[in-house]
Amino acid sequence: MCGIIGYVGLKQAAPILLSGLRRMEYRGYDSAGIALLNNSAIEVIKRKGKIAELAAAVPDDAAGSTGIGHTRWATHGNPSERNAHPHVAGKVALVHNGIIENYAELKEKLAGFGVKSYHSDTDTEVLAHLINHELSEGRKLPEAVRRSLSQVEGTFGLAVISADDPGVMVAARRGSPLLLGIGDDSMYIASDASAIIGHTDRVVYLEDDQVAVCRARDYRLFDLSRRTHQPSVTTLKLELAAIEKAGYDHFLLKEIMEQPTSVANALRGRLDLKGGTSHLGGLNVHDNFLRQQERFLIIGCGTAYYAGLVGKYLLERMTGIPVDVEVGSEFRYRDPALTPGTLAILISQSGETADTMACLRELKRRGVPTLGLVNVVGSSIARGVDGGVYLHAGPEISVASTKAFTAQVVGQLMVGLQVGKARNLSLRTGREIVRALESLPDAVAEALKLAPQVEKLAKKYA
Repeated sequence: MCGIIGYVGLKQAAPILLSGLRRMEYRGYDSAGIALLNNSAIEVIKRKGKIAELAAAVPDDAAGSTGIGHTRWATHGNPSERNAHPHVAGKVALVHNGIIENYAELKEKLAGFGVKSYHSDTDTEVLAHLINHELSEGRKLPEAVRRSLSQVEGTFGLAVISADDPGVMVAARRGSPLLLGIGDDSMYIASDASAIIGHTDRVVYLEDDQVAVCRARDYRLFDLSRRTHQPSVTTLKLELAAIEKAGYDHFLLKEIMEQPTSVANALRGRLDLKGGTSHLGGLNVHDNFLRQQERFLIIGCGTAYYAGLVGKYLLERMTGIPVDVEVGSEFRYRDPALTPGTLAILISQSGETADTMACLRELKRRGVPTLGLVNVVGSSIARGVDGGVYLHAGPEISVASTKAFTAQVVGQLMVGLQVGKARNLSLRTGREIVRALESLPDAVAEALKLAPQVEKLAKKYA
């Protein structure tokens, strides 16, 4: 749930970093910090608690046109200022999401190079020292990061700056989402697109084991084997208004009330009343393939898993195919029986759920065809599955899922229509389901008119 923001360009970085961190507050955190690179000096400011406390500690004249920021949710070391990111080692400052599983071995290796003193209880600081050691051997920052990450076991989304390389920011990912934003005379790194909305709408989603070297006016991508990669630039469809509260007291309430619109958006242009079916071009499958399937396997975590449990009842009734529903964090750690004729459906709001991503990799390794029901366009799961359905629910800032859940259920209904029509769903039943779906946004809107009565009942029974 931690958040990363980075900037290199011609503007002062501090306001951009603080704004990006505020936009990611919904992800949950216990501390925050920024590091600014001003010429050849790095200034680090960290605070336990709210971003407002960090912002109050940043001087108005804080200088530096290159910087990185982070919101942390403690996983390794207690919540404290000393354990907050960024972490510094020598001339290196680093922010990191993920876990360095072999940090103990790396620490022992660094001890052989004379590194004895650590200032935090985190696994991340070990990585900062490793990169700093590579710099001390005469290497430039991009190569120092590449060589260091080649020794890492675990997951990471990270951004690094160095006093030896002013005007350069290096980022990399493995198993933790990270994107590169391309602006005018500026480059951004973020773990969440919301952090850079308003600055740019052109982004590159980093793939696993890719490294990005960013300067104000250019960038390049390569992998840990030094192979150069050509970027695939995507245009974000997200607007600033979509990630603001729009007059509501909190995002949960806003997103509850947005459900008539989100359900309508999920359905728009996909229903066929005459044929009693749905048209989901993104599935990339033919009717003959759907008729050959003997089992559905739905995988999700948290809310997506609960949506899958609803989908099991719907899909079995509409298609006559047995459906199993698995929690991604359980499925990935066992040796499941995957019989021929199994079609896997992976559900994720963000499209970056780590456990679901791990399941996807295993399913592809074993040759199981995969479909995705994903809300975030261009996300890792959306890019990795064989076909799928974008839910078009819009950004969901509240951690308690509302509109993403209803969109996931609606998405499964539309999949059920298309599969059922290819198999044995009658035209009459298909039309009944289509009519019900067409009327669903209005029905949800009517239900939400009960909000004042619900609020009174909630206060009574709280």
